[in-house]
Amino acid sequence: MSNKLKVMISQPMRGKTNEQIRQERAELVRRLEKDNFEVVDTIVSENAPKGCNEAIYYLSKSIEFISKVDIVYFMKGWENTRGCKIENKICQDYGKQTMYDIYEED
Repeated sequence: MSNKLKVMISQPMRGKTNEQIRQERAELVRRLEKDNFEVVDTIVSENAPKGCNEAIYYLSKSIEFISKVDIVYFMKGWENTRGCKIENKICQDYGKQTMYDIYEED
């Protein structure tokens, strides 16, 4: 059994490909793992079902991930995006631990 804290990364994703998202978070993932955190892969590669609101569908997936991690890490710019702000509000309302841009740029 792992004693590492599980971390989810919340970041602005609108209009970005999964590859762009992974590139933006690669250094952060490396640093978190070096600091003995387990970073949960929360990039949903499945397409939203036809006939549903795509943004809400993916937000619902994020909320599911929030329920399964110990900490949610909010990347720079989170406060400017609808989904990240909702994720942050959920964390605050439900007592989920959060982190904000603790790593300095090299």
